Amino acid sequence: MSEIELMALVASVTLPLWNIPLMVKIIKRKSSEDISLWWALGVWICILFMAPAGFSSKDIVWRSFNIVNSILFTGVVIVALKYRRTRKEARDNH
Repeated sequence: MSEIELMALVASVTLPLWNIPLMVKIIKRKSSEDISLWWALGVWICILFMAPAGFSSKDIVWRSFNIVNSILFTGVVIVALKYRRTRKEARDNH
């Protein structure tokens, strides 16, 4: 593996890790109101559609990125849905 491929592999695993602070922020605030559910679900659906090609790829960088990103972004969607309050709940708490 060349240095460039190694750097790409590290980046492919590191990039999806930025989903963790987003999940932590939502959990600490107990709200995902600042996250668009349309955006989160749209990105997640696209990730799921790309996943089979990524999982079966011989390219270790693409395969690694797809595995880590699929897992962590699924976490984002679950956390965002769990901590989503209805508008009525948000009004009643303020």
